[in-house]
Amino acid sequence: MAGPGLSERERAGCRDLLELLRTEELLALTDTVTNRLVHPESRQEAIHAILVYSQNVEELLRRRKVYREIIFKYLAAQGISVPPSSEKHVLIERVRQLWSRQLTARAPEPGHRKPPAQSHGSGQKSPQDDIVGLGGEFCQWYFELLNSQHPLGVKSEATWGPQHFWEDAKLKFCYNTLEKNVEQYVGADMVSLRLLSLVKEECLLFNPNLHSSGLKCAMSPHGLVLVAVAGTVHRDNTCLGIFEQIFGLISCPMWNNTWKIKLVNLKIVGQNALEPGMQMEPPSIKYESNQLREFYDGNELTVFEPQKF
Repeated sequence: MAGPGLSERERAGCRDLLELLRTEELLALTDTVTNRLVHPESRQEAIHAILVYSQNVEELLRRRKVYREIIFKYLAAQGISVPPSSEKHVLIERVRQLWSRQLTARAPEPGHRKPPAQSHGSGQKSPQDDIVGLGGEFCQWYFELLNSQHPLGVKSEATWGPQHFWEDAKLKFCYNTLEKNVEQYVGADMVSLRLLSLVKEECLLFNPNLHSSGLKCAMSPHGLVLVAVAGTVHRDNTCLGIFEQIFGLISCPMWNNTWKIKLVNLKIVGQNALEPGMQMEPPSIKYESNQLREFYDGNELTVFEPQKF
């Protein structure tokens, strides 16, 4: 039975939101809401107790143990866009509007969907052709979506976010301007936010070279598709340098023909990092597909700098 002030829609929404809490956080929230009268033995029992003992949505969401970040993450998963700096009371109001049908949720579809293969004449495509085709489609989708997050970019119908990454996704980011810097991130949220900040906050735009010299693809024995792409990096009307990015993609079994990002290695070299007298070469991938396959050891990409720019 739902709490006195919770409608069935609110109850369903609260359940989805509470699922985002860790088990220890759920148990602590249960103690607070029930005044330690209920001792659940599972997550589902804890959620049920919280729903039963909560008088209304506002009372529950204002609880200190229902963090602002959890509400923000829930809204993002529902396709509701809110500024990351929004105060908790603003997020609560958006949730209330969503559950009272004043807002329309558009849950973002995760990952890159590969369209069904089309037949061209009687010739048969090789597996490598299929992998290269997937890599090209993925890069076009990825960079269009990422660049659309630029303050002056053409907005995309798709939504950028952690839903395009596996929960344990990893990012290695190396940038070389006046000196070399390396950053590493783990987790779909952190990886997604760091890549987003390059475009949304640092106002960079990525122009990939999707011709044969700038794109190489391979598949590991484990089924992970490796996509390496090179291109130029821009801000306003200035070309700042060149980049190389390697993706590790894994097919999502719950979404047909959909691939999510497992690994990302990004290297950016600024023009001012070049030695005096050196000219910037057109961005290209210097190694072959079989070499790319050897970089993956079953867990991560072991070679972070496979080529010199």
